[in-house]
Amino acid sequence: MLASLSLLGWPRGEPALSILIYHRVLPEPDPLRPGEIDAARFDAQVGFLARHFELMTVSDAAVALRDGRLPGKAACITFDDGYADNWTVAHPILERHGARATVFVATGYLNGGRMFSDTVIEFVRRVPGPVLDLSAVDMGVHAVATVEERLKAVTALQVQLKYLAPDERDAQVARMLSALPVGPLPDDLMLTDAQLKQLADAGHEIGGHTVDHTVLTTLSPEGARAQVLQGRDRLEALLNRPVRSFAYPNGRPQRDYDAGHAAMLRALGFEAAVSTAAGVARRGTDPFQLPRYTPWGRSVTMFAARMMRNARMGGPAAVA
Repeated sequence: MLASLSLLGWPRGEPALSILIYHRVLPEPDPLRPGEIDAARFDAQVGFLARHFELMTVSDAAVALRDGRLPGKAACITFDDGYADNWTVAHPILERHGARATVFVATGYLNGGRMFSDTVIEFVRRVPGPVLDLSAVDMGVHAVATVEERLKAVTALQVQLKYLAPDERDAQVARMLSALPVGPLPDDLMLTDAQLKQLADAGHEIGGHTVDHTVLTTLSPEGARAQVLQGRDRLEALLNRPVRSFAYPNGRPQRDYDAGHAAMLRALGFEAAVSTAAGVARRGTDPFQLPRYTPWGRSVTMFAARMMRNARMGGPAAVA
């Protein structure tokens, strides 16, 4: 039997907000997506969270934090990017536990789009082995004889593409696919407009995540502002409700966003923004640099232990 949080030694003191990062919830485990949780593990984690925490949306938690009304143990479940299984797989589990999540959507991928990272995974899944030779397009030579080797190839290719400007990244992905055609890739990975509306109508918060998941520090201030505004405008027009929160793409302080981006979001009328810095938020934490983390574990006990370790870290230092 899983011990309670108090028996496990949950830190006592002032209220703390734990914000959890998810992307996809897969029906079954996928060996080429080891970082993505499957439905059975997600169900166990949400059940644990619902028993031990006050589950809130990011915007509501940020307001409660600011006003000194945060419950003693509060948590937010968040999803990044806008995958279709947030609705088809995750929502029924959340609904069963009476939980609501915040879904940060990169609007350019709605309705059949595909993120470059997923294109890489599905491309590597389909290429014949034992060697993937992309030297003709300056992307190296990769062993792909085993699942482990294919995972290494996926990581290497994603790293090459991650910090390219959107147009350059898309062009390089197109060259990769042309160098070794593998046939049609899936076009149903991301939410449709209808599914996104259903998520919002079910009570989940929808937040901004730019248009095409561009890292803000790779853009000019004007370009970053346009990515944020165009994404928000698209969501608000579709949902007919305000978009109050934002997730920085990649989300590492200094490297992926800076204090200027946090100030920009505040000036644009957002109420909160989340990073991918570890730790928890406490009263006084900058609401535009809320920490967020991924405390995975094969068991709920390990999941809880990693949440406690993260809570003991406190919160990250704000970028200046």
